[in-house]
Amino acid sequence: MTRLTLTFLLASSVAVTPLMAATANNADGATVEYRKQWHSDILTGYQNLATQGQTLASQAASYCQTPSPEGFEQSKQAWLEAFLAWQQVRFVDFGPVEHRNRAWQFQFWPDPKNLVARKASYLLKEGAPITPEKISESGVAVQGFPMAEYLLYDQAFNGSDSALPADHTCKLLVEVTRHIADNGQSLANDWKGFQANYLGSDQYTDTTIRSAMAGLEILEERRLATPMGLRGNGKRSVYSADAWRSETSLAAMGASVQGLKQSFLPAFSELLAERKQPDLAEQIAQQFDEVLANFPELERPMAPLLADDSAYKLLQSLYIDITQLTSLVNDRAAVELGVVRGFNSSDGD
Repeated sequence: MTRLTLTFLLASSVAVTPLMAATANNADGATVEYRKQWHSDILTGYQNLATQGQTLASQAASYCQTPSPEGFEQSKQAWLEAFLAWQQVRFVDFGPVEHRNRAWQFQFWPDPKNLVARKASYLLKEGAPITPEKISESGVAVQGFPMAEYLLYDQAFNGSDSALPADHTCKLLVEVTRHIADNGQSLANDWKGFQANYLGSDQYTDTTIRSAMAGLEILEERRLATPMGLRGNGKRSVYSADAWRSETSLAAMGASVQGLKQSFLPAFSELLAERKQPDLAEQIAQQFDEVLANFPELERPMAPLLADDSAYKLLQSLYIDITQLTSLVNDRAAVELGVVRGFNSSDGD
């Protein structure tokens, strides 16, 4: 190689390297901006969960202090609003929500062995004082929304001598809802404190996308297809759905899709547009709207829809829309962005 050629190559490398570095830095800076928006949007969702959790705990305490039919209905409504707030951020399966199995503490599901009811029966028959410590040591089946749902909504239980506002049952409801409220507030605080770590690590871009992918997959396969009889044993069964006692399985699905649209989609659309995929971003946004167009008509009990072939078509329409959304995000967009679907520790949480 001649000295002239060598000099030219060295000069070229010196000239190119800063340009390449600048391009990489710009890309990294843009990626950080996406994570800033994700962090902010998820924080808003967590703060809403904390607020609704506090309202639930306060309402449960108020009802148990002065029981009334009106207070009972208000407690059920407070449970629903807090539960739907959880559904909106349920897709986030990394970061502070992993600490001490918080996701499972909020919602122990699936529960094929009806462990929630068995745990409630044990605690109420045991006669031991219901304290915060007792809730903490009793496991995730006791600590979250399904236990409060059982106490408020279960028909067989509500016809028993232990039904609310029985003293011991009230104490259990108050401590469980207080645990939900404390968990919600600490989760919001911890996510806020997680900001520097989240923004400082490029891996969280893919992690955030994978969490949304997993959320859609669980929604499609476990929360909808399984109770519809499209998976598993092939039999339609509302008991395979979450929140069947309160008859809010479908409303919860709608909240999950709405949460993804609010907390995940905005930054995701910007990321796709930056990667020269604006048309795909628009398709995904339109498909979110297609799914949500099924609601509020489908904010109704699932059991009658499963039992009637004509009504079942409403579920089939929802399933098709969710399947198309999942395909757009998990297949097409993921391929374009080079995101590989990995193991998700919260599958079926």
